[in-house]
Amino acid sequence: QTSGIRYLNTSTGNGTPLRPQRSDTSTLLQRLLVQAPPLPSDTVTIGDIKYQLKTPKNPELVPVNHTSESLPQAVAQHLRWIMQKDLLGQDVFLIGPPGPLRRSVAMQYLELTKREVEYVALSRDTTESDLKQRREIRSGTAFYIDQCAVRAATEGRILVLEGLEKAERNVLPVLNNLLENREMQLEDGRFLVSAQRYDALLQEHAKEELDAWKIVRVSEDFRVIALGLPVPRYKGNPLDPPLRSRFQARDVYYLPFKDHLDLLYQAGPRVPAERVSQLLSCATTLCSQESASLGLPDFPVDSLSAAVQVLDLFPMVSTQQLILRLYPYQTMLGTEGRTAVEGVLRRFELLDGTRQASPQAVVCVEQGQGVIPGKAAVTLGIADTTVTIQVPAGQRAPRPANASATFISTPSHARMLAEMMQSHLVKDICLIGPKGCGKSAIAREFAEILGYSTEPIMLYQDMTARDLLQQRYTLPNGDTAWRPAPLVSAAREGKLAVLDGIHRVNLGTLAVLSRLLHERELTLYDGSRLLRWDRYRAVKEELHLTDQQLQDRCVFPVHPAFRIVALAEPPVVGSSSQQWLGPEVLTMFLFHTVGTLARDEEAAIIHGTTPHVPGEAMEQLLQLTHNLRQTKDPTAQSLASSLSTRQLLRICRRLSQYPEESVAHAVNKACLSRFLPSLARSSLQKNLSDCLIEERTDPAAEQKEDHTCELQNGILTLGRISAPVYSPEEKTKVPDVLFYDNAQHMMVMEDMLKDFLLGEHLLLVGNQVNKTNHNIRDTTVQTLTLQPSVRDGIIVYEDSPLVRAVKQGHVLVVDEADKAPTNVTCILKTLVESGEMVLADGRRIVSDPLDAVERPGVIAMHPDFRMIVLANRPGFPFLGNNFFGALGDIFSCHAVDNPKPQAEFSMLKRYGPDVPDVVLQKLVAAFGELRTMADQGTISYPYSTREVVNIVKHLQKFPEEGLANVVGNVFDFDSYNKDTREVLVTALHKHGIPIGAKPTSVHLAKELPLPDCKMVGYWTVTQESSTCRNLLCPTESRRIDIKGPVFLRVQGYPLERHEARALNFTEERAHWQIPMNEANIICDVTTANGVIYVASCNPVGLYAMRDGADELRCIELYDVFPRSISAVWQPFITVATLGGPLDGQVVLHEEQSNTVLHLDLVTGAVRRLVLSQAKEEGPSGYRICREFAHKNWLLFYKADGTWLDVLDVLQGQVHTISLPISLRAVFLVTEDHWLLIESKTDRKFLLTKPTHMGTEEPGVCQLHTVSEEGISTGFGTTEPAVPHEVSSEQLPNENLSAALGQKIVSPNRLVCSPSAYADIVVGFPELLSPSEVYSFKRARSLTEGRGRDLFFGSSHRSGPAKRVNCVTLVQANQVVRALPPTQVPLGDIYPKDVTPPMTAAYLEVTDLNSKNVKYIPVPRTGSMSPYTAWISKLSDTDVVIAPLGSGGVVTVDMGGYVRLWETGLDKLQRSLLEWRNMIGSEDGRPIQITVQRDSGLDANSPKHGKTDPNNAPHIGGNQWAGATGGRDTAGLGGKGGPYRLDAGHKVYQVSQEEKDAVPEHVKRAAREMAEKAFKERLKEIAMSEYDADTYQRISSAVRRQVQSLRIILDSLQAKGKERQWLKNQALGELDDAKIIDGLTGEKAIYKRREELEPELGSPQQKPKRLRLLADISGSMYRFNGVDGRLERSMEAVCMVMEALESYEHKFKYDITGHSGDGFNIELVTCDKVPKNNKHRLKVLKVCGPPPYCGLSLLGFFSSFGSRLPIVYADVFVFVKVLWDIEPVSLLFFADHACTLSVLHEW
Repeated sequence: QTSGIRYLNTSTGNGTPLRPQRSDTSTLLQRLLVQAPPLPSDTVTIGDIKYQLKTPKNPELVPVNHTSESLPQAVAQHLRWIMQKDLLGQDVFLIGPPGPLRRSVAMQYLELTKREVEYVALSRDTTESDLKQRREIRSGTAFYIDQCAVRAATEGRILVLEGLEKAERNVLPVLNNLLENREMQLEDGRFLVSAQRYDALLQEHAKEELDAWKIVRVSEDFRVIALGLPVPRYKGNPLDPPLRSRFQARDVYYLPFKDHLDLLYQAGPRVPAERVSQLLSCATTLCSQESASLGLPDFPVDSLSAAVQVLDLFPMVSTQQLILRLYPYQTMLGTEGRTAVEGVLRRFELLDGTRQASPQAVVCVEQGQGVIPGKAAVTLGIADTTVTIQVPAGQRAPRPANASATFISTPSHARMLAEMMQSHLVKDICLIGPKGCGKSAIAREFAEILGYSTEPIMLYQDMTARDLLQQRYTLPNGDTAWRPAPLVSAAREGKLAVLDGIHRVNLGTLAVLSRLLHERELTLYDGSRLLRWDRYRAVKEELHLTDQQLQDRCVFPVHPAFRIVALAEPPVVGSSSQQWLGPEVLTMFLFHTVGTLARDEEAAIIHGTTPHVPGEAMEQLLQLTHNLRQTKDPTAQSLASSLSTRQLLRICRRLSQYPEESVAHAVNKACLSRFLPSLARSSLQKNLSDCLIEERTDPAAEQKEDHTCELQNGILTLGRISAPVYSPEEKTKVPDVLFYDNAQHMMVMEDMLKDFLLGEHLLLVGNQVNKTNHNIRDTTVQTLTLQPSVRDGIIVYEDSPLVRAVKQGHVLVVDEADKAPTNVTCILKTLVESGEMVLADGRRIVSDPLDAVERPGVIAMHPDFRMIVLANRPGFPFLGNNFFGALGDIFSCHAVDNPKPQAEFSMLKRYGPDVPDVVLQKLVAAFGELRTMADQGTISYPYSTREVVNIVKHLQKFPEEGLANVVGNVFDFDSYNKDTREVLVTALHKHGIPIGAKPTSVHLAKELPLPDCKMVGYWTVTQESSTCRNLLCPTESRRIDIKGPVFLRVQGYPLERHEARALNFTEERAHWQIPMNEANIICDVTTANGVIYVASCNPVGLYAMRDGADELRCIELYDVFPRSISAVWQPFITVATLGGPLDGQVVLHEEQSNTVLHLDLVTGAVRRLVLSQAKEEGPSGYRICREFAHKNWLLFYKADGTWLDVLDVLQGQVHTISLPISLRAVFLVTEDHWLLIESKTDRKFLLTKPTHMGTEEPGVCQLHTVSEEGISTGFGTTEPAVPHEVSSEQLPNENLSAALGQKIVSPNRLVCSPSAYADIVVGFPELLSPSEVYSFKRARSLTEGRGRDLFFGSSHRSGPAKRVNCVTLVQANQVVRALPPTQVPLGDIYPKDVTPPMTAAYLEVTDLNSKNVKYIPVPRTGSMSPYTAWISKLSDTDVVIAPLGSGGVVTVDMGGYVRLWETGLDKLQRSLLEWRNMIGSEDGRPIQITVQRDSGLDANSPKHGKTDPNNAPHIGGNQWAGATGGRDTAGLGGKGGPYRLDAGHKVYQVSQEEKDAVPEHVKRAAREMAEKAFKERLKEIAMSEYDADTYQRISSAVRRQVQSLRIILDSLQAKGKERQWLKNQALGELDDAKIIDGLTGEKAIYKRREELEPELGSPQQKPKRLRLLADISGSMYRFNGVDGRLERSMEAVCMVMEALESYEHKFKYDITGHSGDGFNIELVTCDKVPKNNKHRLKVLKVCGPPPYCGLSLLGFFSSFGSRLPIVYADVFVFVKVLWDIEPVSLLFFADHACTLSVLHEW
């Protein structure tokens, strides 16, 4: 009466209902349900609906023990409705939320009505043959075996279809006719007809006749009960309308609150009623529509009984902790979701996680007396008490907790195991945690404690239900059979099944386990049924059958001890594809979150497993790891996943074996820091630095270490590591490769050997793997382990290389692992981690050889087995899967980077020993640049070393071919992509590869003849003894005072060196820009040993760079020099380089303050050298003479002063020489002969040291007068002149003879004076006789100052400049001056119709060998300091100059642009020869075979051509527009046309020679026509030519960034459209997993690649949302002249508009401006984006604001959040282009480069 169900039995004879008390209702009901089979007159009544019971033919198919102890009224109502529809002969559809309730209702009805059931769980893998008929082979013949739907129809059973929303749409329609008309055509020729029609036919025909016609009767008792979820709301396929119309639907929602509350009271009778009510109220609230609107998944209400059972035994346990096991909201929800759930918990007073106790540990585990067989008594410690419970246990003896030799227990692990014991009592368990946190280890320990044998099952994405449950195979005689999967075997044998990776498997596949998880029942593909243990016993007792008889009827029990532990990684919050933890999965398990260990716990584990690890190293490693885990920075948090507990143990094992290694090296290796994005790499280095973790060795020192490979006496030695060499049985499998060793790769191999000896499997990640296997994409799990084939009609599985390597102890090399789907390669996890794997043929790989003894089908892993996995680096531009992210922590990772320049050069030299070194260096530099560009996304293709090797091989074999031609072998792939080709050509030109240059493109400066060399007089050094005493100069010596050192930071900057001889050969060799601010000024340059030192003075700084290097060093000195000496201090810095043993150290001298600094650019040490006390002050500054700085001594003097200070840096002494004259200038002619110029009379004196003059008085120098005599009189004096420069070395004899035109050997000096190109003083200073002066006189003397200048307007300087830009190159016999344009004969250099270029200066090169002078223009700098007056005081020109080598100079302009020049004739000739060799010979030599065909027609006049209305392809001719290979018309591949026109056809290209042969007037006409067409296009869009030029100027500045961004967008689109395998297809490639089905004649055995449609029910893929906020306030206009902020802001806006053109379907963007006029000025809206240049220019014009606008940013942000969410999108990105302010908590980006960086990372 309570349940509303009545049984009418013929023994009572009446219909009075049985009315027991409530306590006896369930007992009687159960007795009635399990009594003997009903008689024909037995009935069951539900309410007022009566059903006549029938005797089942197969009673074992009738469900038993499904009716609960008390039947809720809601269930009774459902059962009554089903009975109504059953009596009407209608099929029903029970729809409702996820959970077992719908299935339970159906099974209860079948149990009540004694109906046989055919159950099938539908999934995406279900095929038509699974429902209708499947072929099986018996004795060599294929037979059709009826499946569930046909059996149910013919035998009158109930077909229960669960999960209709998960089946493919093309599967269920086969049931439509069966559902509607009870008719179906079968594959074996039979035809099912309804009972009514069959009976009608039987009246007209005999049964034998109907059987001959193969007509089969469908039983009138056949019904279908479908179970499904409502779609939409839940994921899945919506019902097909024809299918839906054939069902009657019933909403089976959760039980009403009162009914459910009664059930919970019965489940936990000792739990306080209030607590149960609160728990149910909370669950009901989280299942409401309001919760669903917040995006919260349904609470698993049906699992509440499990929680209440735990509370019944553990009343002290926290309710909140139990809810977390049912509903792990902290793991699967974002911040808003967690807040909402905790609000509900707080509302029902369930936030007791901190107040209530939780289990602390497993105290003991016992079996035996007093314990139910098959269970173990587990005692848990909780709070101050213990609780003992009996839980299912394995068949082995339990093991005490904390007794494992391999598992190091920690408090958190002990607590986790105790909590798992609680959950294990009532339900299956799922452990959720990041990879490497110890989930697998905890599961193994849990199994060992309870005596379980584990069955590890690795799940993967394309895993099918067959793979999970049953697999088909063939018997030795060829018959087909079914083999149970490991999960089914575990269920029957009572094992603990470990499902590793349920987050990877498809939900439709996992759903087939729902019945096994909820009810411990399962229906297999071969018709076998697994029943829960108690139901199996009930059937066995009721039918009086033995176990063997039930097995013959394919009924098997599920062992009562069987349990499942699932392992999963946390879901990705907010992801539509990786949020696996949905409502259906929540009902299956109790969830436990395995978090990262506390620091002390992790330290205990490391100590327990690797006791010999260095303590300091372990502490540093733990400090770093936990800093990364606890930081709020998401970038740093992402790095923490690479330092999982598993990875830390691996690092510590290695450190314990090799303690000399640094922690930094191990961390960088584990994180693959080389391939991290720049932001992540910087974050890692910062955290390493914060933890005081630094590399112990200098990388340069590592390169010098011995990294050779030696093999002696069977011992291989790599560097410092040795290992014995194997003696393989199959020597053919030992690789024999051509390998040129280099230090970089040998270091990697040494690292690999270390890990190999430690037993690790290796993962090598690099930019481009050497071998490419394109078929790896098609790899499946089956082909990775076994390769099926058919022999004599029998399926034979051949071992894959993986299995063979495991058996024989080989090294398995898995190439291109990133190209295989990650779900495929993930099956390697169990093999690598635990040494176990189940193969497709049922065999098993185990790591322990003892487990394989006398066990057929078990393969013992060879102890020498290793895996080396090769994969490309993760991320752009490689579009493979992130293998490192998925499985990186189970391997020892090694980054195999492209060879460093020196290593690559060494390797290339092996391939091309005869190729010039300069060519190899250019190739190395160019390809290194291209690889960097590929990393940055500027180009899409990552050029590898393989391509450079091929180029070098070609040059080695054919040396006469030029480098510029040979590189086309690599870059011709990109020749048709204009943008890419421009980038490549620019990069090649930057490194001096003259692609596109011609041998005749030599543009050296014009040479002008020098005037004749004439002798103009004599220099005579007076030697009279009477005057000697008067000209003696006393010397005083003392120690210098050294202050310091102070250590300053030496910064390194990349040096963007550009080779200057890309297209033309000139004197300029290379150039680059020094990174300094625009206000800085260059004041000096000097060189030493190939190193260039540049000094700046605003602020004071020193830059050092080596010729040919890619980095410069800088040290800022603005904190060292005094800031104020006078009212306005404009320092003037001179640099002097010291020599051995002080190589690399310099002295800086500031002339106004006479500050002398000694700098060490290696250590950053700065010392101040105090020479003497302050001497007399004067208007002039101090001077330094550095001619002999390489000897470590310098000379200082003061203008108009009467002393000299000689500084001996090495000895730390200064010698002061007092003079009888005042000084104007000093020239150090030799070490002991100094030429002095008197300040007032400009007279010359020669100062000699006493040791050279023979004087007996020590410490006294002697001063001699130098008289100048003219040649005309032979006596008297000439007007003295102050030279600009006097060489400190003499001209070589051959150069002296060439300059004077006579053979002569004599001491000499080269003198530079304003009145001559060059003067030569022969005999000076060593000879005592008068020295002859020869001169190359100028027509007019050089004037001092700049003169009028276009940049300065006029000269700002009064008096001579401080820096005289004149150098002497005695080896090249040249004098090189830097002159302003006003002092250069421009009329003699340039033709009259040519306007001279704007230059910073001209280099006047006076060559005394060729008797010529030439003027080389130095280009003007792009930026100049605003301190123009200061600049004019430094130099006559905008450059400073210094000699570089024996035949060249270096110039640095005031803006910091460095240029290297070759002036020596010998060097120029050698360089020109090398340059022409790189270009190659193009002498038009005839080739015997001609491949290209000329058209035979000349280009006449360009035209557009006729338009073909049919757009048919046209080849050749000159008629059709859009043709290819023709002439005159617009098209592609032809010649003479006005412009390109692509009509979408295949291009036929005419030869380049034919193109070059087009006459010039035709080319000119074509250009004119193209310009006309361009103007017409402008006219169409109403855009003037001026506007077009304006837009082009802005667009060209960001062309490179636009291209880079479009490459990234293309790659994203390509990866998003990557095809996947669709299985169960009727056409395509044969699916290896379906070979047996193919043998039996199945149709859907193929697979094919297609773009995978999004799973129905999954969130719609919406375009990404991008908003750009541009600052258009008045400050942008005001300060644009200072820093160009407005222009760069406009360029950033232009970049976004151009890059996103044609991607509107993927990205929705708008541009908003803010200024004083408003915070929401719409520039571009997402529904109206600019389509052409005119529209984009209009936007840019608005970005150029009027000068009166202010700034209003706060209003924008206050409204930003309220306006943006109304647009639906997947991702919102906000990029701000701002200059003025920098508010907290937001990132702002100043220009297009920064904006591009953000979009790239996005």
